[in-house]
Amino acid sequence: MFGVIDLPTYLAGLVLIVLLPGPNSLYVLSVAARRGVRAGYTAAAGVWCGDTVLMTLSAAGVASLLQANAVLFGIVKYAGAGYLTWLAIGMMRAAWAMWRTRREKAVEETADTGTHERPFRRAFVVSLLNPKAILFFVAFFVQFVDPGYAYPALSFVVLGAFAQAASFLYLTALIFSGTRLASAFRRRKRLSAGATSAAGALFLGFAVKLSLASS
Repeated sequence: MFGVIDLPTYLAGLVLIVLLPGPNSLYVLSVAARRGVRAGYTAAAGVWCGDTVLMTLSAAGVASLLQANAVLFGIVKYAGAGYLTWLAIGMMRAAWAMWRTRREKAVEETADTGTHERPFRRAFVVSLLNPKAILFFVAFFVQFVDPGYAYPALSFVVLGAFAQAASFLYLTALIFSGTRLASAFRRRKRLSAGATSAAGALFLGFAVKLSLASS
């Protein structure tokens, strides 16, 4: 079908990959828990747009360029690690403020991170600043593209469409789970602070992992 081979194997692998926790899904869950369904979908839209850009770049061969050019790969890699570190520090500062105060208004303002947060832009940038994702899309997608097919770009489009559909279902589940978690967090401030701390620590771990990645 459109130059795609062994579709059942691809779908099985795709489900496993989508279910692996990462900075994108974690950020969407965090936004949904703090700001509700609408903001959660706004962040998810940033993820989908970022992934679309990465898939397009992968199909166009940018992944091969990053893999061959160590300097370019390093620039993108450390930029991504720096951004994830900045997000982690912000989450940990918010969690520390929650631990230090019991006043309802202060906690809510801190947990919400203010009206200046732009979930779409943040999620979009987190998605883009991940050179390993570009390399992954090529390494994974190319295994299921018929080398003899006359229009390989169309094959990438089909594979990407399945990937986005799986991402939509998964992030939707996270968004609605996040809104349920939010009510528990509002009742238990220590739980909210602990969860925010854990999210910040995970983002810091993602930053370290990305900074140590090799092309």
